[in-house]
Amino acid sequence: MKSTVNCVMAEEKKMQIDDYIELYKKGGYIREMRKHVGHAPVMTCACGVIIENDKGEILLQKRKDNGCWAIIGGSMEMGETFEETVRRETREESGLSLGKLEIFKLYSGRDRIIEYPNGDICFGPGIVFITREYEGEIVNDPEEVMEHRFFHKSELPENLNGYDKDIILEWAGR
Repeated sequence: MKSTVNCVMAEEKKMQIDDYIELYKKGGYIREMRKHVGHAPVMTCACGVIIENDKGEILLQKRKDNGCWAIIGGSMEMGETFEETVRRETREESGLSLGKLEIFKLYSGRDRIIEYPNGDICFGPGIVFITREYEGEIVNDPEEVMEHRFFHKSELPENLNGYDKDIILEWAGR
């Protein structure tokens, strides 16, 4: 009897988790959490991608929130894999579809704490991929991105986003 009860409870819990996943897909996990915690620190998992063209240049995006250049990426939604996250973020922010991904590096530590211009604070350790395989036409996400541009290693813009600066410079030093 106990085993049957546990199965029913587990099934009900799974339904509840699935409901949360659907809710977060619609409004975004962080947006939902902000309703409860305001600007207080939230832990997230960040996923980004370095996209190189056939000239060996890196694709950067100029962020709307701070006017700085960054790699494409964002926060993982509940239930996603790392690759699903970076593919979704790339589609949303640039309109591009990605091919084969390789791990560039894992990032963690105090420098992964971000304070956004609106006062939100996140701790976002994460993973950065690298690829030369992409397709589609670049379309800027009007809510997040001012423009996208490819840059040569020796011609990187000066106003790199603080969170991404080390990643971009590490790529340029390869």
